[in-house]
Amino acid sequence: MASAVIEAAVSAIAEKIDGFDGSAKFVIDGEGAVIVDGAGVREAADGDEADVTMTADADTFQEILSGDLNPTAAFMSGKLKLDGDMGTAMKLGSALS
Repeated sequence: MASAVIEAAVSAIAEKIDGFDGSAKFVIDGEGAVIVDGAGVREAADGDEADVTMTADADTFQEILSGDLNPTAAFMSGKLKLDGDMGTAMKLGSALS
């Protein structure tokens, strides 16, 4: 069962994303992960692969989703770690803004 943090993240991302072209996984330290792909937004299952994986703590993701923290600024300051395709991450960052 998803944590409240994961459920809130799925909800917030789903409101902002409309037809994202690619796949991305958000790993929220200590909580779980959310995947965004052509099928929509959902809690990530073990083994779900994505074009890019973004990892941060729950506070950082909350700030990004609420618009208080720019995803690029979070990455540059070391609060957000990326693994995979930077182009996909940039498209997703734009979609979330």
